[in-house]
Amino acid sequence: MAAVGDPTRPKAAPWLLSGPALVLFVALLLVPLLMTFVLSFNSFGFYTGIEPTFGLHNYLDVLGDEYFHEIFARTFGIALVTTLLCAAIGTPEAYFLYRMRGRWRSAVLLVVLGPLLISVVVRTLGWAILLGNRGVINTALIDLELITRPIKMMYTTGGIVIALVHVMVPFMVIAVWAALHRQDPATEQAAESLGAGPITIFFRVVLPQAMPGVLSGSLIVFSLSASAFATPAILGGRRVKVVSTTVYDEFLSTLNWPLGAAIAMLLLVAVLLVMASYNRLVERRFAQVFG
Repeated sequence: MAAVGDPTRPKAAPWLLSGPALVLFVALLLVPLLMTFVLSFNSFGFYTGIEPTFGLHNYLDVLGDEYFHEIFARTFGIALVTTLLCAAIGTPEAYFLYRMRGRWRSAVLLVVLGPLLISVVVRTLGWAILLGNRGVINTALIDLELITRPIKMMYTTGGIVIALVHVMVPFMVIAVWAALHRQDPATEQAAESLGAGPITIFFRVVLPQAMPGVLSGSLIVFSLSASAFATPAILGGRRVKVVSTTVYDEFLSTLNWPLGAAIAMLLLVAVLLVMASYNRLVERRFAQVFG
């Protein structure tokens, strides 16, 4: 049997080993994506349905309509606020998790990752029960006589952000925790020996070393938040529309599949551009600091 690095080993072996995964990737991701891309150039008629034409009219309709501009701006605004809140919550949480030992770490890690084991729909419905006009939060505040009428939290942008933060925080914690495990523990001890307090150590020593995890976690959270569907659909309803719910409406309500495909492709391109630009900016920043 040929060993690793053996010149007699077939050059096609890596491709043969990864072949099943590549076939699955192409069949389940690339092919549907390509079909959606082609569909976005077709036309639609209310009496004729999808017409196999080729043109940029769907993209021009989206890019030239202020209605869609507002939807895209709202979508990326929600994703940005969600990312900032997840970074603010997840970074200290990951640091506390990193400093824990033994059973406490295992228990807290289970609490952090536990929500990932539950369907996002179930978690969002739980937030609907909490945030409703007659939900747990409003009922408690009224019973305590802190408010006289329910605070509107359902079908608002704020309600969507709150639920998305709950859904996305574990991804940020995992990314930052992984980065903290790569840092040198001696740096904290050196700072402590020089008289630095816990807050100074965290912001001047720990946080700079954890920044790669914060930045990678931010990319994950932003991309997932911008394309989230279940949470905005349940908590936003018909009043707070984002790109994903707009695509859903175009496909299943108006049946204008080409327009829905064009909106979906524009969302994909926009997210990729944001991620690429963000990654380029981060690389330059780290090149200046650590170069």
